[in-house]
Amino acid sequence: MLAVFSGGVVEVPAELVAAGSRTPSPKTRASELVGRFLGASEPAVSVQLGDLGHLAYSHTNQALLRPRSFAAKDEVFCLFEGVLDNLGRLSQQHGLSTKGANEVLLVIEAYKTLRDRAPYPASFMLAQLTGSYAFVLFDKSTNSLLVASDPEGKVPLFWGITADGCVAFSDDIDMLKGSCGKSLAPFPQDL
Repeated sequence: MLAVFSGGVVEVPAELVAAGSRTPSPKTRASELVGRFLGASEPAVSVQLGDLGHLAYSHTNQALLRPRSFAAKDEVFCLFEGVLDNLGRLSQQHGLSTKGANEVLLVIEAYKTLRDRAPYPASFMLAQLTGSYAFVLFDKSTNSLLVASDPEGKVPLFWGITADGCVAFSDDIDMLKGSCGKSLAPFPQDL
């Protein structure tokens, strides 16, 4: 999976700035990175979010126990990889049909519930999730980005800076290596 967002959505994290320098040392522009991903991952699903970002995923080389999925609902877009061990309980808690519920829809609904109705930050929902997962959720209505991986890091997730200052997220380090230069690192796990 691949997600790339402009500076209008996410600021370049200090952790990714090249060692000893205040400027990143990437090699590839975001559009070239997305093109390379789509070319290497056919067939693929790709969604461009105007000038804000790009989401793409494919089932190519997907691990059996870490399926990838995508969903969009009410201007909330989510790429999800992995499984939630407590999907049934959380589906009931968030009013989803247990027959039609899957991880990506649950993450969107849990995010929206906390965003719209609860006095907690949307990231509060992360404490409820158990399993092996990584996801990138973008709320176009608020230009908010929520990126997470499980506390044990069972599903790999990496991030880096592209040549044009976008922040890229992927489960494939090799996809980002040639594009992000030294500004590449494993994404921090949720604690």
